[in-house]
Amino acid sequence: MGKNKLMDTTGRARVVATGAEIDRAVERARRLPDEPHVTQVEYRPGPGLDLLILKLGDGRRHMIPREDLQGLRSGTKEQLSRIEIIGRGTGLHWPDLDVDLHVPSLLRGLYGTRRWMAKIGRRGGLVTSPAKKKASRANGRLGGRPRRDAAAGD
Repeated sequence: MGKNKLMDTTGRARVVATGAEIDRAVERARRLPDEPHVTQVEYRPGPGLDLLILKLGDGRRHMIPREDLQGLRSGTKEQLSRIEIIGRGTGLHWPDLDVDLHVPSLLRGLYGTRRWMAKIGRRGGLVTSPAKKKASRANGRLGGRPRRDAAAGD
């Protein structure tokens, strides 16, 4: 069965699921009782604190920085606070932003597509700190990074 494609405002194609596909996905979610599920979700904005707090069915709480979640960076506080729990607690939906996230993936630290996760990793690698600067200088005094052919044992 082919997927319907629509163009979003950026000109990229977006795959749209049919009603039957959505019904099948919801049924699969119902058959996953062991999957972690959310019973409550809260967006808590503030200076230095911009978190999504998930309360799980087993009583645990899981906090995720909003800026790490794909599709939520540009949302306003009002848009971000309107969250729906879908799929019997296995998904989160922001209707104003047309963003859906899978709870088990979030709990495993997967906050978006592979490209999005690589972007987060690059951002972390660019962070500077006094400790990182000190380690870099110490490595430089030892001759720096080994050459690729030397590291491979050639």
